[in-house]
Amino acid sequence: MEAFFLVGPTASGKTAVAVELAKSGGMEIVSADSMLVYSGMNIGTAKPSSDEQKGVRHWCIDIASPGREFSVGDYRLAALDALRDISGRNRTVMVAGGTGLYIKSLTHGLSVLPKANVKLRLELEDILATKGLAALQNMLHETAPDRFEALDDKANPRRVIRAIELARSGATAPSTGWNNKTSHGTLTGLRINKELLDRRIRHRVACMYDKGLLDEVKQLTATGPLSATATAAIGYAEAIECIKGLITVEEAMERTVVRTRQLAKRQMTWFRGQASVDWIDVDANMSGCDIAAAVKESWRRNGPAEVSE
Repeated sequence: MEAFFLVGPTASGKTAVAVELAKSGGMEIVSADSMLVYSGMNIGTAKPSSDEQKGVRHWCIDIASPGREFSVGDYRLAALDALRDISGRNRTVMVAGGTGLYIKSLTHGLSVLPKANVKLRLELEDILATKGLAALQNMLHETAPDRFEALDDKANPRRVIRAIELARSGATAPSTGWNNKTSHGTLTGLRINKELLDRRIRHRVACMYDKGLLDEVKQLTATGPLSATATAAIGYAEAIECIKGLITVEEAMERTVVRTRQLAKRQMTWFRGQASVDWIDVDANMSGCDIAAAVKESWRRNGPAEVSE
């Protein structure tokens, strides 16, 4: 199977451009965003609006409850089902998003890794809650130094915990989880300068609070506990602290801006090191039509990328 890819950091304008391209080209969009999978988490994730989704079929959005942990493996299965459905109807597929692990799971495939050990997972989460991330990092470094060094985000507690689980399972280290198959094709990405990106992030965060992010979070938490992934999501973690009275609205907004900026930086670092991307430099003078035209030209030059089944 093949698909056209549109990638880039958060707040780079992917959603609007993807919708415009899909409408003009008769395409269907498979989301590659780790937060859009959660139903009810709409405002804080900048999920495509009902108007944006009107007339364009979107996949891998609203497919999990906020109380459920959703892995890259879960995403790959859902995305492949969508891709097969779309391709089977001879429709053109666009994969759009900024979650690099989701995208790489499609371009490279995933190795079969051991399932999580529930008992061990609970023990590790208890260590995280009582002793902090450093205790888990030290545990991994002492027991599996190669796996520790292979981690691309050592500050991510979920990845540290999973690495310890894999080490305890006896899986070959360091294990990336990727198949050895070489992917084929170049992705198309939107790149934006730091100043413009910062303005867009601040505008987005202000709009999130204007649209009622705090009310959305209150409704979500009233129906049951959120998963660790959902609770830690940028914007939601800060909103939860604000609702609890631990920080002010202004502090919550500023922290969200900072974390979003940090996320965008990590995304760009990941794409530079992990994927072949034909970058389109977006500036404030470019219209949506200009950007869409540049994406079409990139797709024309490079063609679709191969999806690993």
